[in-house]
Amino acid sequence: MCELPDEREAFPSAWKDLITHIKEQKSELVLLPELPFSAWFPRTPQFDAEIWRKVQQEHERMMTQLSDLAPAIVLGTTLITENGHHFNRGFIWSSQTGFQGVHDKYYFPNEEDFYEQIWFDRNEEDFSLAHVQDVAAGFLICTEVMFTERARSYGKQGANIVAVPRASCLNFERWLVAIRMAAISSGAFALSSNRVSSDLFIGRGVVVSPDGDVLASTSRQNPFVTAEIDLTESTRAKKTYPRDVLE
Repeated sequence: MCELPDEREAFPSAWKDLITHIKEQKSELVLLPELPFSAWFPRTPQFDAEIWRKVQQEHERMMTQLSDLAPAIVLGTTLITENGHHFNRGFIWSSQTGFQGVHDKYYFPNEEDFYEQIWFDRNEEDFSLAHVQDVAAGFLICTEVMFTERARSYGKQGANIVAVPRASCLNFERWLVAIRMAAISSGAFALSSNRVSSDLFIGRGVVVSPDGDVLASTSRQNPFVTAEIDLTESTRAKKTYPRDVLE
C-alpha cells in the first residue's frame, strides 16, 4: 500500500521511491491511490474540457510506466472517455495480461473540493469481480467503501481482495471504520491506498484482514508498506460469522 503526493512537483521522486520499495520488498501486488497521475482536479465546481484533456493525457502517459512496477500486479484507477462520457475506471494491470478495466466508479460526492458529480458520469452499475492470476478482486473506489452492501456482495462472489483506492480527507478514523467493515462483511482482505498533501489529503494506506484487524499502515514518515497475506484466509472467513448469515 502507499500514499502518493497530490503535489506534482513531489510525485516523480515518490514514484521512484515506490519502485525501489517494491523491488526491495519483492511486492507481488500494488494498490495505487485514486487517480494518482494528476493533481486532484474535481476541486473546481465547473467541468472544463481542457482540464479533462490535460489530466487524461497525464494518466495515459503514466499508465505506460506501470511496467516499472513489474512483476507486481498493479491495481488503481484512471480516466476514461467513451462516447463523450467521463469515467473513473478501476483497473488491474499485470505484465502478462496488460490493462484490464474492471469497474467504473458509481457513487460520487458533490461538495467543496469533491465536485465529482460534475466531473464524472455514471456508467452501468457493475460491481463484478475481476480475476488475475490467483487474485479475485472487487473495487470500492473511495466513497463506495461507505456502502457496506457492496462489500458483502463481493464476498458472496468469492472475493479474496477488496481494493479501496482513495482520495480522502477529514477524519481518518471514519474511513478506517468503513474499510474494516468492508473486510468484515466480505470476508476478504481490504486494501487501501490514498493521496497525501499538505492541505487536503490525509494519506494512510492500510492492509486489513478478513476479520477486520489492521495488519499494516502507511504514514508520512513511511509512505509505503508491504504486508504478507494468505489469500486462503479469505476462503475460510467466508464460512464464519457474519459472512455465513443467510440473507
